[in-house]
Amino acid sequence: MKRRDVLSHLLTGAMASAVLGARPAFAYQVTHTDEEWRKLLSPDAYQVLRHEATETPFTSPLNKEHRKGVFACAGCALDLYSSETKFNSGTGWPSFYRPLNNAVATKTDTTLGVERTEVHCSRCGGHLGHVFDDGPRPTGLRYCMNGVAMTFKPAAKTA
Repeated sequence: MKRRDVLSHLLTGAMASAVLGARPAFAYQVTHTDEEWRKLLSPDAYQVLRHEATETPFTSPLNKEHRKGVFACAGCALDLYSSETKFNSGTGWPSFYRPLNNAVATKTDTTLGVERTEVHCSRCGGHLGHVFDDGPRPTGLRYCMNGVAMTFKPAAKTA
């Protein structure tokens, strides 16, 4: 086999891996091209939701949000967490002990050399944060979310 044939095979394999690797494991209900996501989201939200970045701790206004309501995905507006499950974890990120039913999906994340559980929006696949097993009762879980990945919808006031 000639050198150019080897290079051609390597390039073809790399391109196939890139294309196959770019596909989600399943189709999300809300999808956009990368360019559309860039236009729809703030730069920080784009980096977190679409590229699994982490916002700087203690910077999210949602840390101080204590009204009754729902925290929703900044990418697709899916309701994710009730304010009733929010607690102060002291970590610098909005934390919850339970998501709403069918709101989130998880996958294993080993990017830091340790196994963690990554949390994504079940409707658009946006990266929200991670879940840990050091939370309060009744679940013992701490859904540590990036505030920039969410919005807050206050509960309707009753007369």
